[in-house]
Amino acid sequence: MIEYLAHYIDIIAKTIEFLGVLIMVAGLLFAVYLAIKSIHNFTHQTYLEIRQAVGKSILLGLEVLIAADIMATVVTTPTLRSVMVLGFIVLIRTFLSLSLQVELEGRFPWQNKNNLTKQETPATPINDS
Repeated sequence: MIEYLAHYIDIIAKTIEFLGVLIMVAGLLFAVYLAIKSIHNFTHQTYLEIRQAVGKSILLGLEVLIAADIMATVVTTPTLRSVMVLGFIVLIRTFLSLSLQVELEGRFPWQNKNNLTKQETPATPINDS
């Protein structure tokens, strides 16, 4: 009975891995669609929208892949090696997710949007005459 359950959980984990990759590919295709759609009036805002679309799909795909890795590891016989491999994979993917989120939003996830310190600009221009 346990063997059958482990087999089905392994199939589910592989399906979720495929779904994670599919999410990333779909996000990339959506970004290419946005780029092609706005090829005649490509602005900096369009670039930012395309970049956000790619980044968000990668973030979501990484989160789904982490879930699939955890499921796949639960099914196997827990050895120190498999747990360490899972730990390193989760650590690397979490670091990538955090880096992407900081890159996309310009802040850490635990920072409040309203409490960000704004860069101060001088009140009067400096003349070097």
